[in-house]
Order: sequence, then C-alpha cells, then structure tokens
Amino acid sequence: DPLTTTMAANGTLYTYPENFRAFKVLISAQYSGAKVTVDSNFVFGETNKSEAFLKKFPLGKVPAFETSDGKYIFESNAISWAVANEQLRGKCAMDQAQVVAWMSFADNEILPASCTWVFPCLGIMQFNKGNTERAKEDIKKALGALNTHLLTRTFLVGERISLADISVCCTLLHLYQYALEPAFRKPFQNVNRWFTTMINQPQVKAIIGDFKLCEKMAQFDNKKFAEVQGKMKQGGSDKEKKTKKEQPKKEQPKKEKEAAVAAEPPAPKPKDPLDALPGGNFDMDDFKRFYSNNDEEKSVPYFWEKFDPEHYSIWYCEYKYAEDLSKTFMTCNLISGMFQRVDKLRKNAFASMCVFGEDGANNISGIWVWRGQELAFP
Repeated sequence: DPLTTTMAANGTLYTYPENFRAFKVLISAQYSGAKVTVDSNFVFGETNKSEAFLKKFPLGKVPAFETSDGKYIFESNAISWAVANEQLRGKCAMDQAQVVAWMSFADNEILPASCTWVFPCLGIMQFNKGNTERAKEDIKKALGALNTHLLTRTFLVGERISLADISVCCTLLHLYQYALEPAFRKPFQNVNRWFTTMINQPQVKAIIGDFKLCEKMAQFDNKKFAEVQGKMKQGGSDKEKKTKKEQPKKEQPKKEKEAAVAAEPPAPKPKDPLDALPGGNFDMDDFKRFYSNNDEEKSVPYFWEKFDPEHYSIWYCEYKYAEDLSKTFMTCNLISGMFQRVDKLRKNAFASMCVFGEDGANNISGIWVWRGQELAFP
C-alpha cells in the first residue's frame, strides 16, 4: 500500500554532499512523499557562516531545514521526523517511543564508536590504537544487540520500515563501507540481512546509490592524515590569497618599487615561544607515536620512563563553567575548537582531554604536558 503523506513537511535542506545525517532526511522524504529540495548553492564553511544563515540557524550546523511556510528546524533526527509521515513515525504512542529509542541507539551506541574507528582511516582525525580497539568492542556490542532484536523481526519496529530503520541504517553506512569486513560482520547475520534489505530499497538507493559492502578493513594511513589535514588548513589561506589577488594593484613607479623592495627586510617567520626553552631529553614525538599505537597499560609506564621533569611540566585542567554545557557532542566540539586555537603547541605539547557525564550534566577535564615550567597559555 502507498504510504500516506499526511503531515509531512516540505521545504529546503541545507547540507554538504554525501552527508549521512542528511541521508536520513532525504530517505524519509522518499517514503513520505514530502517535497524536500537540497539547496544547490550551499557551500559548507561559507554559507553556514553567513549572517543570513546564522540568523535562521544560530549554531551554523547542517543539515538544517527551512520549511515552505518559513519555519526553521535543526538536528537531523528532528528534520527526519518533520518530513516523515505516520507510518515512519509510528502509528501509536508505543510505536513512536520505540522509533525514538532506536534513533537514540544509533546516535549514542553506534555513532561515537563508528567515528572513533572510521574517521582516522579517512584522515579526518588522529589515530589512537587504544580508542580504536575500544570502539571495535563497542560496535560488536551494539551489533550484538541489533542481531538479537532482528532474530525474529524483518524491521526494527512493526512490520514495515520506519524512521528507526532509516536512522540506524544511515548511521551504519560508514562502518559497512570501510570497516566491517566479511570476517568481522559474519557473527551478525541478522543485521547483515536487514542492512542488505535496507540498502536495496528503491527509496534508499535513490539517495545513496549503489552501495558496496566492505571487503577489507580500512587502516589508518599517516600520510593520508597529513594530506587531509593540510587541505583543511589550507582552505582558509587559499581564500585569503584569492581575495588578495582580486584586489586591484596600485601602480607605483618602477624605481620606487625597486627601492621599496630593497628597503623592506623579509618578514620573520612566526615561532613557537616554547622552541626557545631548553629541550631536555624527552622526545615528545616518540612518546606520541608510542601512545597512539599502544594501550594505556603500556604507554603510561613508557611515559614515566622517558619523562624529563626538569625541562617539562604536567598540568591538570578542568572546565570552569560546567553549568553552560548541555549536549555531550557540543562539549566535544568545544574541545576540538580549543585544539585548533592552540595548534602551534603541537610540536612541544601533549594533551588528553575527556568529557565526563551525559547530556545535560557533563564536564571537561584533562592532562597537559609541555616544554617548560610555566603556564603556556592563559
């Protein structure tokens, strides 16, 4: 029977290409019949930082949705719910509760571990062996729960596809594409059957295209990581260079130009102030490599064996305004922003920052090690 389109919101979706979070929205619209148009002029990093966009969506995050009657919705689960219909959301309160439960399961049990495991393989974040091994175990646990649930079921809630299936399927895409090689996924036959069913649905294929299951588990490549990070950093400087090139040059007499060039000494390159401090015998790069490729039970003793307390210091930090923190993913973004701002310390410092707690009750604390005995930043 065709699905009803009752109460499905129409509008414009702002997102970058191949965003699995946006896939949830677009697949939901395929089922409900909602008219969702992806803004073809959207440029990530530019459009979402513009004054007009931030006026509608203050956080500047995507996907973001503007309904045809002028309302604004952020967060992919909320947008998916808005463009869905009764069949996708659940026809009764209990079905709806179960749909929301599986959507939360995808965000809380699968997504963090998936990012920890897959993102380093894509060069998006640095690799840490201990974290990756824990992520693999978390994925096994999540897939095990799914496998048991699907033993006697075709879909997650009820007898037809719902937002529960769409959300969990989209959250698993990166894992099935890059990480879950045949040997790893073999114990989870019910999940494999369900996932294969989902990606071959016409409404799903219309959005994600032909999907190829992982044949060999992707691995972290330090060279690829350096290239990706370099491109990400270069993006801003390229724009700045382009802007400078577009500015008209003021004409200057040739002799005056030559004199000006001769008179101007070359600009000194910015230096890390910690470089001027005595180096000691602690090899920071060596420790970072060891830490990334070994569990804490090995890396912590290694640290104390190599640490030079005369030339390096250890600092404990804690976020002062815990009452301002809400969602844990937003707290994680605060840490990422801090790391970006103090990136010049990378050569002479090491940090381990952690988020403790849950949504609505969390805090940040961490350990820093850097060259010198004074506070490196206020």
